[in-house]
Amino acid sequence: MCRNIRTLYNFQPPATEDEIRAAASQFVRKISGFVKPSAANEAAFNRAVDEVARASAALLAALVTNSPPRDREVEAARAHARAVRRFGAHV
Repeated sequence: MCRNIRTLYNFQPPATEDEIRAAASQFVRKISGFVKPSAANEAAFNRAVDEVARASAALLAALVTNSPPRDREVEAARAHARAVRRFGAHV
């Protein structure tokens, strides 16, 4: 899985449409191999991003959990601490 795609489920505040679309775009880039599609492929690429974003939003809306939502700031701090341990203080 692409490292730039982040978990979007069970956060407070919930994932925004922009976050879902960014994850969908990253996914389509990964599976297509295109960072930016050519003009000939742009419509298909954008359609795929739209479809993946819709499916992702539907999935996030349908999921159920008993665990409390995670705090975005706390999770970001944990991710930063992991990066510092892994790559050093220059992260």
